[in-house]
Amino acid sequence: MSATSAVRDGSRDGSPALSCVLCSRAVPSRKARYCSRACQQRAYRLRQAPAAEPDERDLRQDLRRRGTVVAHTIYECPACEARFLAERRCEDCNRFCRALGLGGRCPDCDTLILLSDLPELEVLI
Repeated sequence: MSATSAVRDGSRDGSPALSCVLCSRAVPSRKARYCSRACQQRAYRLRQAPAAEPDERDLRQDLRRRGTVVAHTIYECPACEARFLAERRCEDCNRFCRALGLGGRCPDCDTLILLSDLPELEVLI
């Protein structure tokens, strides 16, 4: 074999070091995805874990910790019943609105939707 022959799994010179999918440490070989058996087992357990049901209290605490709870809250004016996202005061009535709950805009029609109004997500209150 000559010194210039190609290597099956990549080049011999200048190839970047690969890292573990979970912890970003260096992997022992080019074919490995995980640095250790422990990371491999953890990845398997994470893949097999059932999807957690959304809990509005936990979501609200996480948003509060990030400082973005107002940005994801839908408010409704008590006078004209107009809904607003992240706006606490009605522009038309100049009155403070009441908070209805967490929600956002529909990606298709751009209407405001409460998280508790979604039928496929049973939000635990």
